[in-house]
Amino acid sequence: MMTDNNCKVLFACSEITPLVKTGGLADVCASLPQALHRTGTEVRVVIPGYKTVLNQLDNVALVCTLDTPLGPVAIGKTELDNVELYLVCHPVFSNRPGNPYMSDDDRGWSDNPLRFALFSQAVTELALHKDYLNVETDIVHCHDWQTGLVPALLALHNPRPATVFTIHNLAYQGNIMFNLYDELGLPGALFHANGLEFWGQASYIKGGIAYADRVNTVSPTYAKEIQTEFYGNGMDGLLRSRSSRVSGILNGIDEEAWDPATDKHISANFSAKNPENKSANKRALQQKSGLPENADIPLFGVISRLANQKGIDILIDALEGETELRYQLTVLGSGETELQNRLYQLQEKHPQHVAVKIGFDETFSRLVEAGADVFLMPSRYEPCGLNQMYSLRYGTLPLVTPVGGLADTVINYSDNPETATGFIIDDATPEALRQGIDQCVGAFSNKSLWAQLQHNGMTTSFSWEKSALLYQQLYKTALGDAAIANEHIRNARFSAG
Repeated sequence: MMTDNNCKVLFACSEITPLVKTGGLADVCASLPQALHRTGTEVRVVIPGYKTVLNQLDNVALVCTLDTPLGPVAIGKTELDNVELYLVCHPVFSNRPGNPYMSDDDRGWSDNPLRFALFSQAVTELALHKDYLNVETDIVHCHDWQTGLVPALLALHNPRPATVFTIHNLAYQGNIMFNLYDELGLPGALFHANGLEFWGQASYIKGGIAYADRVNTVSPTYAKEIQTEFYGNGMDGLLRSRSSRVSGILNGIDEEAWDPATDKHISANFSAKNPENKSANKRALQQKSGLPENADIPLFGVISRLANQKGIDILIDALEGETELRYQLTVLGSGETELQNRLYQLQEKHPQHVAVKIGFDETFSRLVEAGADVFLMPSRYEPCGLNQMYSLRYGTLPLVTPVGGLADTVINYSDNPETATGFIIDDATPEALRQGIDQCVGAFSNKSLWAQLQHNGMTTSFSWEKSALLYQQLYKTALGDAAIANEHIRNARFSAG
């Protein structure tokens, strides 16, 4: 019998740090299980057995072979930071190197619908049969569209575990043409307007939203935003209809991994109590970026996917009209070719003030967090965002738009300079961003004020502990929902009988 202190959770996700990462989802799926484990919650994580993952592991034990509608899969088991990790192994995962979702030309793998239908079917089997994991699963916690079919598939069973579905980014939905539906072994009973059907297609993420006992997302503000037409990506009506079961829990960060006092990647360690060495990181960042060393002007940093969601075009538009810059900018990222080319043009126009590095480099990214004065995130939408929290930890003040987790984590300078931790602009436009940059430049000239803002940010905690307790409460609520649903089904069968 489960008690409050030993809830058994199966965490289903498509990536996890440090084994496979394309974004913040991987960090969350690594850190949250650890935080839950510390609260007494038993968490087991299951991911696809990608080739890149298997190549990093040498102690994977075969647990069992599962039969799914798409064929047999092998289940491997290992351990990652004291948490049991299960791998769904099949050639569609293990025979393919590189990015888990996309080819080198930035196109999604054509068989992604099959791959993640297979993964969801395997997770469903693991969750229903305690013999596979040697423990009964109380909660299945699914993340993003790649696992959206799991709550839908489990809904066809009674009894079943409770389900929680977390939306990390509603824009990525896993929608497929109807002619693939039967080929993927998906039950016809799930294809209807209140189920997986979505404007004549089938939607994986809709499965999670429509069928999970509880739906949550990664910040309170984003949970409200996605119930509006502007941010809802066609799912806002469904989310509003389930609004009593939709909530937002802010992501945390691993404060041990992101600590300027111990970070081995940066040039000099520093802390809120001893912040002096931050200036050494600024000099190092200027050197590595090929920019002149100058302590008297602010250095803005960007680490981002180069995409319109992240407002990179807004940043470029804001800077293109400038003839002279009173600040420096260093950009690290990759993405859309057009945006890369426009950034290079800015660098050519302002070689003493703009530096662009295409790609990703963990050491350089840490140096940006530690060495920049301001971290730019002009996002059109941002479910949570982690970089603004990393930046605050490193005394780098965020300049952000008033959306999602950015609004939930940054205290605006304009509201109260004494307690502020960063700058929030009015809107995601070039004009608003230019005004925000000017405000940063002005505040930077007041050294005592800037030091106070840095201290405010560095002493703000974003640890996972508070969020883990909120997830525990969410799990308890979902367990109650599932118990009621199971009882209703049992009563209906008894009445029919």
